[in-house]
Amino acid sequence: MKTIVQISLDLTSIPEAIETARMALRAGVDYLEAGTPLIIAEGMHGVRALRAEFGPDVPIVADLKTMDGGWLECEIMAKAGATHVVVMARSHEETIKAMVKGGKDFGVKVMGDNLGYPDMVDGAKLLADLGCDYVIHHIGYDERRGIAASGRKAPTPLDQLREIVAAVHVPVQAVGGLSIEQAIKCPEYGAPLVVLGAPLTIDADSLRQAGGDVESKLRQICEHVHAYGDVGPAAP
Repeated sequence: MKTIVQISLDLTSIPEAIETARMALRAGVDYLEAGTPLIIAEGMHGVRALRAEFGPDVPIVADLKTMDGGWLECEIMAKAGATHVVVMARSHEETIKAMVKGGKDFGVKVMGDNLGYPDMVDGAKLLADLGCDYVIHHIGYDERRGIAASGRKAPTPLDQLREIVAAVHVPVQAVGGLSIEQAIKCPEYGAPLVVLGAPLTIDADSLRQAGGDVESKLRQICEHVHAYGDVGPAAP
């Protein structure tokens, strides 16, 4: 599929999310993500606000990280305006199946997230085999920080990214502690969806907008990522 830049709006207020999203779209970002902090703080009001502000054509990922009630939560997110929804590999298989059914019923794409799965490759395979349209290879915030605080080397999504890409038949994105330089190299690993958030646009420690000339840097990143062209499997 064509390489995609997705911005993670891991903010806690709708006005900040809209302001950051507006800047990101000007810079060339393709997908907006209503990040988990925004959904926790504002619920589906955040998704509805993004949809109302940016119209029907901008893809919006609702990162609710569904663990149960797959079909019902898919319905809620789709009706709020999401085009992509997220289900966790560590949920029950029936929840993943229910989310996939909801995706078909409501016309949205399902992203399966392998965060915390005992074997990350197996988790990715499970998600793809059960019908998820995309796989998110995800190393968690607390996991990275906790391991680093103990003096050990924190894992990074790049450690197994090539293996994940080779194991599944759907497009992959990598999330979790990547620097900007690492994130924009994901297409070189076969992962066409590049996710940007902290530290470029979000202060990860405060969940606030980052300072500085973010827009020009983001425009350069979008141009760089889009220049890869087609990477990995075709989008569903």
